Formats: sequence, C-alpha cells, structure tokens
Amino acid sequence: MKKKKWSKVLSVFLVMVTAVSLLSGCGGKSAEKEDAETITVYLWSTNLYEKYAPYIQEQLPDINVEFVVGNNDLDFYKFLDENGGLPDIITCCRFSLHDASPLKDSLMDLSTTNAAGAVYDTYLSNFRNEDGSVNWLPVCADAHGFVVNKDLFEKYDIPLPTDYESFVSACQAFDKVGVRGFTADYSYDYTCMETLQGLSISELSSVEGRKWRTVYSDSENTKREGLDDTVWPEAFERMEQFIQDTGLSQEDLNMNYDDVVEMYKSGKLAMYFGSSFGVKMFQDQGINTTFLPFFQENGEKWIMTTPYFQVALNHDLTKDETRRKKAMEVLDTMFSEDAQNRIISDGQDLLSYSQEVDMQLTEYLKDIKPVIEENHMYIRIASSDFFSVSKDVVSKMISGEYDAGQAYQSFNSQLLEEETASEDIVLDSQKSYSNRFHSSGGNAAYSVMANTLRGIYGSDVLIATGNSFTGNVLKAGYTEKMAGDMIMPNGLAAYSSKMSGAELKEIIKNFVEGYEGGFIPFNRGSLPVVSGISVEINETEDGYTLSKVTKDGKAVRDEDTFTVTCLATPQHMETYPVDENMIFDGGATSVKDTWTAYVSGGNAVLAEPEDYITLR
Repeated sequence: MKKKKWSKVLSVFLVMVTAVSLLSGCGGKSAEKEDAETITVYLWSTNLYEKYAPYIQEQLPDINVEFVVGNNDLDFYKFLDENGGLPDIITCCRFSLHDASPLKDSLMDLSTTNAAGAVYDTYLSNFRNEDGSVNWLPVCADAHGFVVNKDLFEKYDIPLPTDYESFVSACQAFDKVGVRGFTADYSYDYTCMETLQGLSISELSSVEGRKWRTVYSDSENTKREGLDDTVWPEAFERMEQFIQDTGLSQEDLNMNYDDVVEMYKSGKLAMYFGSSFGVKMFQDQGINTTFLPFFQENGEKWIMTTPYFQVALNHDLTKDETRRKKAMEVLDTMFSEDAQNRIISDGQDLLSYSQEVDMQLTEYLKDIKPVIEENHMYIRIASSDFFSVSKDVVSKMISGEYDAGQAYQSFNSQLLEEETASEDIVLDSQKSYSNRFHSSGGNAAYSVMANTLRGIYGSDVLIATGNSFTGNVLKAGYTEKMAGDMIMPNGLAAYSSKMSGAELKEIIKNFVEGYEGGFIPFNRGSLPVVSGISVEINETEDGYTLSKVTKDGKAVRDEDTFTVTCLATPQHMETYPVDENMIFDGGATSVKDTWTAYVSGGNAVLAEPEDYITLR
C-alpha cells in the first residue's frame, strides 16, 4: 500500500518536473524569439527618440524596434564593431565617409536598394565608395547660410546682397553707420569649418574637387591623405579675402551663439552665418529676417547642408533573410516623407535629398528657392580631422597669425600627422550583457548600468527613463571616452528625493504610463529601467499600466520610506507633477560626469543584472 502511494507521488513529481522543464524551455525560446524579432536602431539624439522613433514604431506594429540613443560619434560605433556589439541600424550626424571607412566591411551595401535609388545622384556621390558600393544614406538636410536682418537693410537703405561683391559692399556700408555687417560664432569648430568650405563650394564641387574628396574618403586608402595642390590653396586665399572683407578679428573668436543672437536682436548685427531655423525664430520675434546662400566667385549660389543624420545597416542582416526584410521595412519607413517631417524642427523647411519626398518651402526660404531647385545643396566634408584642424587653422587666420599660404601648409601637415597612442583602459568588463528587452526580466545591459549607478548614488531605488543608456555592456576594455559613452549623451541628469512607498509607486506609475510634459513610453524597449525594486506592467492597446511594485519579493507598502534617484533629461523632470511633500534635489551634475568620475577613479566594478520587470 505504501509502495503504491509512493509510486503515485513519484509519478506526480516527475510530471511536475517535466512541466517546469517545458515551461523553462518555452521561456528560453521566448527570449530567443524576442531577440530574433527585434531590430535595433541607434539614434544619435534623444530628440529623435521622442518624436521620430514613436512614429516609426507606430507604422510598423508587427516589428519590435529597439530604439537606443547612441552617440553622435563614429568612434563609438567602431568600438561596438570591434567588440561584437554593432546594432542593426545606425544613425550618425557628425559624419564623414573618411571616418566611416573602418566600418565598411561590417555594413551592408545599400547601392541597389530603393532608398538609395531615390537619393539624387548629386548627393549620393558623396557617399559612394571607390568600388561603387554605398553603405550610408543621408536623410533630409539642415540648411546653413546667411541669416539676414532685412529691417536693418531697409532702415539704412542698403541693397540686399545678390553676389559676393554686393555682400562685401553691404558689410562696408553697415560699418559706416556703426552696425556690424557680418560675424558668426567662431568659437565653435563647425563655424570655422563650414565658412572655409562654404566660400569655395563651386571649386570643391568641381571635377577636381570631387576627385580629391573621393581619394580623401576612400575606404581602401590605408595612408593618411592631405589636401590637394589645385583646389585647396585657392580656398585658403578666398578665406583670407573674406576675413579682410568682413573685418573679422581676434574678438570674433570669442563669440558664441548666444553672443551673436543678442547682437542680431539688438540691431547691432546685419548678417551672421547660421541655420535656416534662425529665420523663423527671428520672424516670430517680429524681426523681418531672410536667408541667403554662399555667393561664389564664379557667380554661382550654394547653400551648405548638413544631413540631420546618415543611416547604415549591419552586414550581418544579410545572413538572415527574414531579419533583413524587417530591417529594410524599418529603413524605408525612416526615409518616408512623414517620418522626415518629424526630424526637422517645427516651422522649418523639409529639404530632402530624396526624389520621392516633395520639397516643402515656407516663406522663410523663399529667397533661396532657385538655389534649392538647382540642387546646389553642398554636403560639407565633416571628418573629425576637418573639425579640429579647421578650428585651429581658421582661428589663426582670423587672429592674423596665418596668411593663406601658411594656413594651407598647416592644415595639410595636420591632416598627414599620424594618430597618437590609444588611451588607458579605465573599466575592464569581464562579461557581456545584451540590451535586448525581454518581457520576462527586462534589459540585462540596462539593469547592469542601473544597479551600478544606484550604488554610486547610494539610493534604495533608482528609476531611469528607457533612453538613459547606450546599448550593450560589452566584454571589453573601456577607455574613459568609451566608458563615458555608455551614458546617453543629451544631458541626462540625476534627481534625488526621500519618499514614502505610496509616493514611490506614484512616480513609477508616471514613468510607466507617462505624464504631461514627460516622456511617454511608446514600445516595450522604451519602458523605464528600475533598480532595487521589481515591477509588473500590463501592456494594453492604449499603452502601459503599472500593476505591482515589489522589493525583495514583498509588495511595497504605502508607509515604507525610500531614498530614490531618478535619471531623466531636465526638460522632463522640470515638468514632473511634484507637491510640497516631494522635493527633488540635484540635476546640476550630469550623469555622464558622475559615471566618468567613477570609472576613472580606479577599481570600478559593474554590478550584476537583475530581473526587474515582468510585462504581461
């Protein structure tokens, strides 16, 4: 009798073990399935995460897109590539084909895709490799040129410039009445770089100019490439003449953007070099403002353009046709007209490099419509070398230290200099953690970061918005720069408060479900990351709702007390609905600075990840 009973108990036990094993297996397959179905897209700015990413996900409900705010830096992606962490889709704004060449073999050739076929060949040629392949595609353009105060021109009866000679005449006429004709924020590298190129766009776009640019950007070119001796010497001569014609001096090197804007608003400046966004900004303030192009010596007119970003796809997608097709769907959606309209600032003109996107010009750019219709939209040379060397050389030209010949020689020499030795390793990660979100557990890489930061801040609980961290934690040695790049780059700040359990549950609810003026999660990967607690969340047709908060396996009680650190951008925390009982301290020191100081202090150790979320 006892033997029979024991046999029955054993049978029941074996059935239970089998069931648990099957469930465990299903859980594993579920995670693998989630990984296979997820397409990772790295965005270079949190602005895209808030406006652009939700639209793309909304258009592709059957594809789970994991959006990450990465870094506007190709060195970041080279590091990911070297350590096995390159995402499916990359975006980068501060870009050049020259800097991107080490990534070539890891990226898809997009030359035969519909997205590439839609790009005007004039612009696509700037992204074509020597072998004819295309790894990067530009989206819509940010136009740079001259922001002009028409009210001042009318007040002093000075004709608007129509060519370079009348531009110089206007500067001289304003000087006689005590108004600065032109200046710009030459304390920045991009203003130095774009002025140098903008004055010689016709030559840089000529056969000789394109020939040099192709050699400079050639991914197969293993040696450092300097300037040519045909186009560039004349470019520096034009820069020297421009400095003389506009009266630029040492004082202009101290001018930042706010200084220039204040001069313009107060009627002390007639023209400055900037983005077309400035036209709308000043029009809204009641200043009659227009936008003018760069006037070339040969009579042509061009505007400088910066793609809001360039896009590339991971070559590994070609190994899985299902994933490749999904990635191409995402890419096509990213390039759609409606999506591009969500990239630009409100009121700006949509200037797309694609033939399939209608040109939409507002009144703000009406004076340069013929320039745009002629496709005279020059894409700047924007390698890291060009940024830094332009700042150095153009500054010395403006201060009078260099003439055109000396500037050419210095610029060329600096381009040819070999790179310095690599930086020291400050963080040695012994494990790799994926940033793929799993409905059972959450995001392992983000959990590592949140748990480590909770220890740094000394809090019971840490809550971070879903865009706080930049992807996988890799098994690699991190330099100080690469370690700093583990934190979202766009002003992530830390806010601390002591609160009750009831208040803790309320703030988590607001981070999960959204609040007015705050960030609203739009897909699974954008849900907040928590440390020190666990949460259960329900997914509905309308979004997400918080159902449970536990600590150490027990439900958080209203009367419990906690020290809590919240990681978010200031614009979102400033709108958080606090009352007199809940006051947040902090926000002054960025999370990136705190994190960098920690890893640079020596003996930094990453915390282990935890299962912090269950999504039902």
